[in-house]
Amino acid sequence: MNFYSLNKKSPNVSFKNAVIKGIAPDKGLYFPESITPLPQSFFENIERLSNEEIAFTAIRQFVGADIPDTELRNILTTVLDFDFPVVEIEDNVAALELFHGPTMAFKDVGARFMAQCLGYFSEGEHTEITVLVATSGDTGGAVANGFLGVDGVKVVILYPSGKVSDIQERQLTTLGQNITALEVEGTFDDCQKMVKTAFLDHDLLNKMQLTSANSINVARWLPQLFYFLFTYKQLKKKGRELVFSVPSGNFGNICAGMVAQRLGMPVKHFIAATNVNDTVPEFMNTGEYRPKPSSATISNAMDVGDPSNFIRIRHLYNDNFNLLKENLSSSSFTDEATRKAMLHIYKTSGYIADPHGAVGYLGLQKYREANPDTYGVFLETAHPVKFLDVVEETIGLSLDLPSQIKKVMGKEKKSIKIATYQALKAHLLQNH
Repeated sequence: MNFYSLNKKSPNVSFKNAVIKGIAPDKGLYFPESITPLPQSFFENIERLSNEEIAFTAIRQFVGADIPDTELRNILTTVLDFDFPVVEIEDNVAALELFHGPTMAFKDVGARFMAQCLGYFSEGEHTEITVLVATSGDTGGAVANGFLGVDGVKVVILYPSGKVSDIQERQLTTLGQNITALEVEGTFDDCQKMVKTAFLDHDLLNKMQLTSANSINVARWLPQLFYFLFTYKQLKKKGRELVFSVPSGNFGNICAGMVAQRLGMPVKHFIAATNVNDTVPEFMNTGEYRPKPSSATISNAMDVGDPSNFIRIRHLYNDNFNLLKENLSSSSFTDEATRKAMLHIYKTSGYIADPHGAVGYLGLQKYREANPDTYGVFLETAHPVKFLDVVEETIGLSLDLPSQIKKVMGKEKKSIKIATYQALKAHLLQNH
């Protein structure tokens, strides 16, 4: 399997090279040359398959010959060592919990898969790879944990100062070893812009091998399709049409779900639920894509004004707006509405949702008003304790800290403050 740039001005590359490069020389995101549907028998018998077998069958065509089957199975066994439960909270409405991994966020799967792939690719190599990543919250911690101690790989994480939660910040600033945190005066979009600029800076590229661990990287993005297949496995017996509501920031997660649909997974519709950063909801209403500066919210991992992966979604549907609208709807919600939803969910079901999951719930409820005969799943992308102040203040309950969180609470934060791209470049060159 080769991958091509969506800008179509760079050579096609293997999975290995797409992972190592992160982004194509023409600034385009890499996309698989083909997506071959899985046999119908796979979906007919999916309840009998382990999660590892489901993941292996789904990802194998994209990895191709770059990772042998035995090694790929070993990678998936390492990556998928926690559960992905579907918890029904109302009739025909369930939360898909994606926070049972080491950093309690959905990005653990993609970050660990990419780290394992890069670790395999770097075996026996003498060149060091620098992973450069921007985070609006959970990506940083997941990438830091996934890559911690991986030989031949340095990780540099950029995050917006004062715009991630205390626990999120601790998860990406306290590990040390091969992990460095850069605290940026600005927004997530500023961080992401710096990362993209670095990938086009020939001064850097001539001296070091840079790659990205944001969902622009195919090894971070594609494994997210596993969640949707695991959910279908658990809910197939319901016999209802499935709808997924995905709290969306950079749109990698929902795009991976659409790849699962392209592989043949039965699903009626996808809902991209956003906070007030409503670039995509506006596009779905008007057909015009107008990125804007991001605004800070209580669901900070979705504070993205120009989501990178939306171009992949448009490409999946050949930029056919009407076809896209058949498969995707999108709505935005305020912090006030999000808090009301968190309180409503808790009061009616006893379930504690984080702010991102609450946005997903709101998107699902809006869709089901006109489509009541569906079975709706909203994604709980992070454990509520990662947004402790907001959750406790909203529902009036003190939360216990899970072991994954306790172990970072007493550690010293170490970050380097920067304000400009030149400061990032200087840091990378000095530490190469």
